[in-house]
Order: sequence, then structure tokens, then C-alpha cells
Amino acid sequence: MSLSIIIPCLNEEDGISASLDALVAMRARGVEVIVVDGGSTDRTAERARPGADIVVASACGRALQMNAGARRARGDVLLFLHADSRLPPDADALVESGLASTRRVWGRFDVTIVGRHAFLPVIAVAMNMRSRLTGIATGDQAIFVQREVFERIGGYPAIRLMEDIALTRALKRESPPLCIARKVVTSGRRWEKHGVARTILLMWRLRLAYTFGADPDELAMRYVPHK
Repeated sequence: MSLSIIIPCLNEEDGISASLDALVAMRARGVEVIVVDGGSTDRTAERARPGADIVVASACGRALQMNAGARRARGDVLLFLHADSRLPPDADALVESGLASTRRVWGRFDVTIVGRHAFLPVIAVAMNMRSRLTGIATGDQAIFVQREVFERIGGYPAIRLMEDIALTRALKRESPPLCIARKVVTSGRRWEKHGVARTILLMWRLRLAYTFGADPDELAMRYVPHK
């Protein structure tokens, strides 16, 4: 099994080098790393080139960027990683052995959130429990999927928000997720920037609205000011 890690990013010049440094050992083991820049106005693409196999220019939008990276990927399995997240050092082996032993076609990792706010670990525990109960994953959890399955279901839907929810709903029809207990470490900056409680309430309102049929592109208009 070969693995491609796809990292969508926008204006991440301050952190992209460190993100890619964390993948050096996996690249040495043959993992392909693809950075997809969504039109950054800073030096993200320039700083990404030394640490990536491919840097792709794409229209802005996480779903569009991840699909663009998938089209360039050579791996049998695609793993989608946020620029401010860090995989376990043996993530490639965990994915390979887990998919082979369970015969599932996709999965995600548990997550831990780092930051100053004392409530961030509680958010992470809730995310992991919710994901195990529902079989739905979010982008923070480093979703991975067999390439053939990803292509068959049409990849990420071209929507501006909830693309991870939509994708994993489709993937659940192919198999239950492989839930890897080892944790992806992700930044709590999104929650801390606008207030933890406020961000949680906003995301739950948006997710509930999406569940009841709201247009995700319209929901994105409510979310963008909080990014």
C-alpha cells in the first residue's frame, strides 16, 4: 500500500515548514506529501516546496483544494491533513495495518487539541466520542480513504462548508470507519481566536442547520467571519 498525504493551506507561511518537518520520516519511508495552496498572499507555497513532493496551485476552498491534491496523488490511500495538525509518527503504518486487518475502506484518527484554554481537551474528547457513535468524522481527525473508493464516490463535494461531513456520510455507505485511537494533535487557535464557547455554539448551530437541509454555501457565509 502506498500513501499520499494531502495538505490544503491558505496563508500558512508561519507554520507550514514545521508541519512538513513533522513528515520527514514518513517521506523517507515512501509517503508522498502534497501541499495544495489556495491562492495564498504570503510565502506559503515558497516555504512548502522544500518539504513537499508536489506543491499544487488551486482555487480557494478546502474541498476544491483537497480534490486538486487527490488528482495529483500517486498513493493507493489518500490522507487529508490540516496544515496546523500533526500526525502520530507511525501514522502510515497504522493506516496500512488497520485497513488491511479490518478490510475497511476509510477511517480517521482520534484528536487532541492543544492551546491555552482548559476546555480544549474536553472538546477533543467530545469530538472523538461523537465520531465513534455516529461514524462521521471531521477534517481535524485526518480522514483517510482508499483512492479507488474516493474516486468512485466523486471525491469531496464542491461545497464551501461541511465538506468533511458530506464526504464521510458517503463513505459510511461503503464501510464503517476505521477509528484509530492514536491521536492527531491539532491547534486550538480556531477556538481561542473567537472564544471557545462562542465557537462551539456556532459550529453546533451550523451543523444542526446542515443536518436539516440548509445550503452549506449559505452556512459558509456565517462561518467565514469566524475563521
